[in-house]
Amino acid sequence: MAKNNIAGKKKKSEPEIEVDEILSRSEQFIEKNQKILIYSVIGIAAIVAIILVYNNLYVKPLNVKAEVAIFRGQQYFERDSFTLALYGNGLDYEGFEAIVDQYGRTKTGNLAKAYAGICYYRLNDPQSAIKYLKSYKGNDDQFSPRVTGLIGDCYVSIGEVQEGIKYFEKAASQTEDPNISPLYLKKAGIAYENLKQYKDAVRVYTLIKDKYNTSIEASEIDKFIYRADFLSQSGQ
Repeated sequence: MAKNNIAGKKKKSEPEIEVDEILSRSEQFIEKNQKILIYSVIGIAAIVAIILVYNNLYVKPLNVKAEVAIFRGQQYFERDSFTLALYGNGLDYEGFEAIVDQYGRTKTGNLAKAYAGICYYRLNDPQSAIKYLKSYKGNDDQFSPRVTGLIGDCYVSIGEVQEGIKYFEKAASQTEDPNISPLYLKKAGIAYENLKQYKDAVRVYTLIKDKYNTSIEASEIDKFIYRADFLSQSGQ
């Protein structure tokens, strides 16, 4: 019995010894690296402070200036005056291009990139449109998918249909909106048909029918599915 008790005490004390050893090693590590740890904390605090100062004293005021600058451009854009919106009026408005150059890092400057891309597309310069549209960074489920889809339109317009399809399908995947997603799925389907990739066309058309059956595109999608399926089986 005495031996058992002693063995039991030994077993109970082993975890305590391990904890003591870990704590001792931790204390030794902290003592040994105290200066490094302090400098690391100070460095992190300094970086955070710099970021806050940069945002509050530079980015925010710059964005306010960008908002003032872009207002006239948005008015021209809404009136379909794309040349004036893009390049300015030579008087009190410099144009979306200048806004991107001056305020591109701000939220409003980022929006100006999308506006500039749309203007170039409407002015029949898809290459320049692609450049600006791709530089736009957004993650909302309304405007961003339309920007992505317009990149697809640009590629199709210059004959790079396969690349255009990639952006159509990407645009469709960026949102669940029944007014947006099926629109780009249909564009992808038509583009697939133009490349005679009929099985892929059937796939995206069927997705419209199954997932967005109340959309405008779904109302006539059966005939698109039938046509693509027929062409696929006939080998045309």
